Amino acid sequence: MRQDQAEPQPGAPGAPPLAPGGPPPGGGIAEDTALELLVHGVGGSTPAEMLDDPCTVRVSGDQTAAVHRRAQDADAEQRPEDYRGKPVPEAYVWSNLTSGNGSRALWLLLLPFMVVNLAHWMRPSTTGRRTAVRLYGLLVRLVALSLTVLLTAAACEVALDLVAWQCAGTESCSGGRAWLGFLAADAQGHGGWWSQPGRRLALAALVPGALTALLWYLSHRTWRSYESQQPLPAVDRAEQEAEERAPHAALGRPGFWYGRRLGARLRAAHTSAGLLTV
Repeated sequence: MRQDQAEPQPGAPGAPPLAPGGPPPGGGIAEDTALELLVHGVGGSTPAEMLDDPCTVRVSGDQTAAVHRRAQDADAEQRPEDYRGKPVPEAYVWSNLTSGNGSRALWLLLLPFMVVNLAHWMRPSTTGRRTAVRLYGLLVRLVALSLTVLLTAAACEVALDLVAWQCAGTESCSGGRAWLGFLAADAQGHGGWWSQPGRRLALAALVPGALTALLWYLSHRTWRSYESQQPLPAVDRAEQEAEERAPHAALGRPGFWYGRRLGARLRAAHTSAGLLTV
């Protein structure tokens, strides 16, 4: 009786040798395509100049910062055999990050919150200590919330206490400041409609309220431009699961920057805390 013999595995005794530089017989997965990242200096440049090709396409990013390729290299991952032995050039254009009008200085208001975010992600990696990790995250978020309260309270101290209550209520202080004339009252307590203490404080409360609205606007702008953008879909489900199980830094996760729901909740919490402080 004849029995079918199993085909020997590549590399085993009696099996055909592997082709140098190619996939194993019977098919296989091609090697990953190598990339060559080109980054310009502070002087700035264009994708066409960096790639030495007038036809370029944007493969990721936005108008502020983006990665470009030559049009003929846009689908390089689908044609790895054409790029064996040579990398695919990519140009990272970031010149718009350092250009703009004077309103870009308003982002300095978010600098303390950026430091708190860094403290959150700089937590040492732990295994099997889920309660400690959650407690650490809660404490960091409370610190960030206290920064919002502190910033709003400082604006209230200046606008409501120093200006509206003390200076506008004292003739010697408001007399030399014409811009406080409509809030000031004379020695007998007579003045305009806004000279009443309650009305002065209500008007001055618009300053910390506007500061809270500005923080909301800056947070919403970054949330809409970056954190609301969903990560690229995985090509293969098994490859995605293997990537999630692989030990690597959080910065390497595909969904690291995606925080649509979490960012919206934190923005609402900080806005509510600022308005309650006012």
